[in-house]
Amino acid sequence: MSAWPCVSVMKQKRIVLLVEDDEDLRRMFRTALVLEGFYVYEAANGYDALSVLEQDATDLVVLDLRLPRIDGLSVLEEIQATTRNLPVVIVTGSDLDLSRFDVDCILRKPISPDTLVKTVHQCLEKHGHARH
Repeated sequence: MSAWPCVSVMKQKRIVLLVEDDEDLRRMFRTALVLEGFYVYEAANGYDALSVLEQDATDLVVLDLRLPRIDGLSVLEEIQATTRNLPVVIVTGSDLDLSRFDVDCILRKPISPDTLVKTVHQCLEKHGHARH
């Protein structure tokens, strides 16, 4: 029996960074993603999201656009300015035209946790990240 079973389990899970300032919505989305087998980092603002992205490996970002401190569009621009191919699922209540961004996965609020989970899987598969 391994002394650190959590380490081997975490290596098998996909890591999602969930960036949402609404605490209730973030909790609901986190629960759905965890139940689906994802490991979830959380950020309540754009500044914290960028900090997590600098420090930890992430397979996908679920990103709200209206965030305190640094808005979601700035976070998205920073993600897209990096050399890594990181899939992003935009979840927004905004009707902004997002066509100038190379984003495959956009959900308009309100959405259900099931819709989010399904879209996260689709976005990962589209970017070549197979399910574990």
